[in-house]
Amino acid sequence: MAVILTFFFTHWFLSLFFHSFFLHRYASHQMYNVTPGWERVFYFSTWFVQGSSFLVPRAYAVMHRMHHTYSDTEMDPHSPHFFKDVYHMMMHTAAIYRRFLTGQDLPDPQFTREYLPIWKSLDRFGSNNIVRVTFMIAYTAIYFYFAPSYWWFLLLPIHFLMGPIQGAIVNWFGHKLGYSNYNNGDHSRNTTPWGVLLMGELFQNNHHHAKSNPNFARKWYEFDTTYLVMKGMHFFGIIKLKPLEVQHSHEAHGTERVVQHERRKQMLQQ
Repeated sequence: MAVILTFFFTHWFLSLFFHSFFLHRYASHQMYNVTPGWERVFYFSTWFVQGSSFLVPRAYAVMHRMHHTYSDTEMDPHSPHFFKDVYHMMMHTAAIYRRFLTGQDLPDPQFTREYLPIWKSLDRFGSNNIVRVTFMIAYTAIYFYFAPSYWWFLLLPIHFLMGPIQGAIVNWFGHKLGYSNYNNGDHSRNTTPWGVLLMGELFQNNHHHAKSNPNFARKWYEFDTTYLVMKGMHFFGIIKLKPLEVQHSHEAHGTERVVQHERRKQMLQQ
């Protein structure tokens, strides 16, 4: 049992860390600078720890940028307020993700204007169904050899879909339940203590208020563990956190995009 619990929580938190640290705070928001070599290390690590549920960074980042611009409107790719349950929200999000990934749909240029990390060969390899199934077999083998009973096999679907499940938890509960520190004009919420267990990702209200601030915590009782790790990496020179004054200029640019969106909606209604 100890082996299974160790494996489950190691997989959960490593996947969650790179989801937050690389996919969210770097690919989507460019909260820090990093050398090309370290970017490849983080890119590879994200693929390896997400395994069968690997999310291609460029597709993830485009959708997340859309989420901020259209937060909790019908154009938001994963607002929980337009779906009866989390399953239907996940299916809708997955469909948009696949269309972007295959080139069936092209994102608005405003969402690709800023830097997107791309490693085409790893994206193709990591998205290959044979590779995904190989990870699933490896996870199953660990449970086959170490699980004390077959009831533990019920955890396997979480391993198989780790990345999307973590994203769905954040998007659903982070815009449904909790409290607000700021009036952002959407339904974003903060959730404590679960915000700690999700390594800061459930402080959605704080994040939507200042989307380029690498620290999602604002109050004394809020702890963003991903940011604490990032501060350590900054201290050792692995990454370089961007100054907040630079980030605030990007906030203004994001606000301008929202205004453009509202104007576009008004034109369509006329």
